Amino acid sequence: MAKFGKRTRAAREAVAGKENLSVEDAVALIKANASAKFDETVEIAMNLGVDPRHADQMVRGVVGLPNGTGKDVRVAVFARGAKADEATAAGADIVGAEDLMETILSGKIDFDRCIATPDMMPVVGRLGKVLGPRNLMPNPKVGTVTMDVATAVQAAKGGEVQFKVEKAGVVHAGVGKVSFDDAKLVENIRAFVGAVSRAKPTGAKGAYLRKVSLSSTMGPGVSVDLASASAE
Repeated sequence: MAKFGKRTRAAREAVAGKENLSVEDAVALIKANASAKFDETVEIAMNLGVDPRHADQMVRGVVGLPNGTGKDVRVAVFARGAKADEATAAGADIVGAEDLMETILSGKIDFDRCIATPDMMPVVGRLGKVLGPRNLMPNPKVGTVTMDVATAVQAAKGGEVQFKVEKAGVVHAGVGKVSFDDAKLVENIRAFVGAVSRAKPTGAKGAYLRKVSLSSTMGPGVSVDLASASAE
């Protein structure tokens, strides 16, 4: 049996028996038990009634969190010429073409979001096996393959979050920091749940939203009442 430290045991005891809390109560409980020496991320995990092995049950999308993520997002952009200049002016951290491709192939991936202009996709396509498993592959469905690179860069740095269902039917993301005001975290959580709800695929059968849990980076999970989480 795993042995936990005093801090972990105290946090687990604090949430024991507390289930299906309102979003407000869950946020308050998570913040009260976040005792790490760094500003922990508040994370959401949603269990969905889908089987992503079927194309018509895949869930993916993007949502702009109203209060940002609290994270400094590093953005890489594949572009040439004027579009490369636009990306740099918009605040992109890394801009390139074949040179950026070679850097990534060498194993250096120093960014959190990857954006590309459509004409660069033949180059980016060679990175599918590297960027795909990390959920970094540019995709027009989430706005990361676009000619409007400036807007895409600004959105990524302004609190936009991408989501994609995992094999077990779970969607997971960070929705803020424990240092955020309670009301701002609640607003972010409901915005995220709303976006996932609207992304319900045509092939989903039965109950779509099955469970919502919140936690801090180092803290235990707390289950949240579905109606409370869905209220926007």
